Amino acid sequence: MIERSGASISPLPAMHRSSMAAQAWGGHPLWRPVQRLLKGRAARTWDNGHADRHFKLRRVLLIVLVVLGAVIGTDYMVDIMPRHGRDWAERGLLTLFAILFAWVSAGFWTAVLGAWVMLRGRDRHAITNVLRSAGGTALIAPEARTAIIMPICNEDVTTVYAGLRATCESLAATDAAARFDFFVLSDTNDPDARAAEQAAWAQLTEALQRAGTDARIYYRWRQHRTHRKAGNVADFCRRFGADYRYMIVLDADSVMSGECLASLVRMMEAHPDTGIIQTAPRATGHVTTHARILQFCSRVYGPLFTTGLHYWQLGESHYWGHNAILRMAPFIEYCALPPLPGKTSLSGDVMSHDFVEAALMRRAGWKVWIAHDLDGSYEQVPPNLLAELGRDRRWAQGNLQNSRLMFEPGLHPVHRTVFLTGTLAYLSSPLWLAFLMLSTVLFATHSHVVPTYFTEPYQLFPNWPTANFKLMLTLFGLTAVLLFAPKVISLVAIIAKGEAKRYGGAAKLLLSALLESMHSVLLAPVRMLFHTQFVLAALAGIKLAWKSPPRHDDATSWGEALRRHALGTVLALTWIGVIIVSATAFQWWLSPVLAGLLLAIPLSAWTSRAAPGRWLAARGIFVIPEELMQPAVLAEADRYAKSFESMPDFIDAVTDAEVHAEVLRTIPVRPPSRAAKAAAQMRLVERAAIEGPHALTNAQRLRLLADAQALRALRARLLAGGAHHDWSALTAHMGSPAIAEPAPQSVDAIVSAH
Repeated sequence: MIERSGASISPLPAMHRSSMAAQAWGGHPLWRPVQRLLKGRAARTWDNGHADRHFKLRRVLLIVLVVLGAVIGTDYMVDIMPRHGRDWAERGLLTLFAILFAWVSAGFWTAVLGAWVMLRGRDRHAITNVLRSAGGTALIAPEARTAIIMPICNEDVTTVYAGLRATCESLAATDAAARFDFFVLSDTNDPDARAAEQAAWAQLTEALQRAGTDARIYYRWRQHRTHRKAGNVADFCRRFGADYRYMIVLDADSVMSGECLASLVRMMEAHPDTGIIQTAPRATGHVTTHARILQFCSRVYGPLFTTGLHYWQLGESHYWGHNAILRMAPFIEYCALPPLPGKTSLSGDVMSHDFVEAALMRRAGWKVWIAHDLDGSYEQVPPNLLAELGRDRRWAQGNLQNSRLMFEPGLHPVHRTVFLTGTLAYLSSPLWLAFLMLSTVLFATHSHVVPTYFTEPYQLFPNWPTANFKLMLTLFGLTAVLLFAPKVISLVAIIAKGEAKRYGGAAKLLLSALLESMHSVLLAPVRMLFHTQFVLAALAGIKLAWKSPPRHDDATSWGEALRRHALGTVLALTWIGVIIVSATAFQWWLSPVLAGLLLAIPLSAWTSRAAPGRWLAARGIFVIPEELMQPAVLAEADRYAKSFESMPDFIDAVTDAEVHAEVLRTIPVRPPSRAAKAAAQMRLVERAAIEGPHALTNAQRLRLLADAQALRALRARLLAGGAHHDWSALTAHMGSPAIAEPAPQSVDAIVSAH
């Protein structure tokens, strides 16, 4: 419980330490397939035998459909080839085509199966079925305590605390609020952002107190930042996890309704064999054109694919790292992640930790589900193309890294498939690029070959070359169907169910879908080129600097767009020149690829701006239901975000009495420093006072923000006078103290007192 004494609120509960030890990975990646054959069967704690027969039938059906589609498509391609796959170049092209056609086919059939479930209206295996019975309104037992954690690192403070406050107040309106505690877990290493976080936490707790909401919200800053987000979560589990049965993980941009949070706990209580339940967050929040297109795409087409994933994954599903609930005890016991051995870019800390944690949870015998039809879970999308590509670079490296674990002993086949599909999601880009390049070379080569009309001695009639245009058009049409049919199915389903009015009407919905498809076609080659660079960089051993994505509508400058997309423009111009010089006819099927690369610079810059996005929204283009009828929790999050004023920084934490008091409240109470440590503190205080705030490094500023004794001493030193002129200009704005100021003392007096 939060300790209250007047306005005093403790930032952390008492620690209840537990062990979360990581088990070593199963040997060298090349040895793991053999290990799996030797040891895998004994490690199958997830195998339920006949109980999973229906699950296996669904997966076999999907595999048959995907393989059948790939075989048919490749057979058409063989007939189209001039030499019918008899030389090495055509065989290489056919191999690439078979892999890529199977990949596209897998997405198509996943969407079709999702559409079938949605049209039926229910799936008897859905984890949410319990909410439609008595369990949907059942009271949550007092011992079923849940920690809602939000790991953050140099995030936009307005986004974090506006969403957190809306989520907290929505939960307070339910009858389950007493079972939940909130934790903000900060890995921030920017002192200005840290000061803003500290002040915002204090303001939030005070606001909730004034509103009569007895919410428990804690704040912890991790001084030693190791293993990124996974290390932050594991550190929380070791310190406080033993006090909770469940843990709900939020992202910095997550917003969840109280009913959704309570429903997750009720589902876990009703399914004691379940370790993770992942919601399907709906994208909201930004107004740039790019973000609005992503929101529209996610809202219109996303449910189809998520439902399709649920159809064949069932209890061996994805975990996306946020907006999900985890069972604490097995997570602590089985899901600690040791670094991957080696010294390459694919070694070290596990970056896409969520996929791996789900696989380890299932290996231990606990099921992992997607609650694909649960409402009340929301997230934001990247505001511009470059932000999206920055996120994709992290995901690309993480998924390539996870490919090393594909044959880890004891994993469920579905989670091995998740690792494979995650890898192919990015490897498909260099494969597509290679396919297009090779097809260009083959076309240019064969366009100059003089056909041989008489291949046999004394042949009476010539062999006229055939172009197989009918087969080419058939294959092109089949590929287009696989790519665009899921979108058409989604649109038909929305209109047929009478839901088009939630998207601004059928006409606006169809126009938005047409514009989105054009946008996607133009950006597909841009994403392909960037993803290829990401894959090659990861394989070449180039390390990745992990940065938090932008949470606000940050426009891309024309200079930045030119710098980032110049390579694609040069490639397109060179490609066109090679075709003109080497081929007798232009390869018209490459037009969308070349057009997308040529238009990347203006598209990236224009779609990053908010003004065009607002113009489109005013005309009902790319509208989603959450905009026409905004859920209460999102409306509150928006209202709180608009109420934030300018964020305080490190200097404010010293010179502004109110911010200084708020920051002090976030620092856990510790015994006073003594001897050498106290002397070092006071030397730092004296240096800050004499040399000014700009003489301090970020590490030194963070030390002061984490030490109440030193922070008070620095403020006392400034009030005593004789400080650097930078401080003197600022102390004029200190104002009347919001707390009792300590009497000015010399540094020697402060040190000797301890």
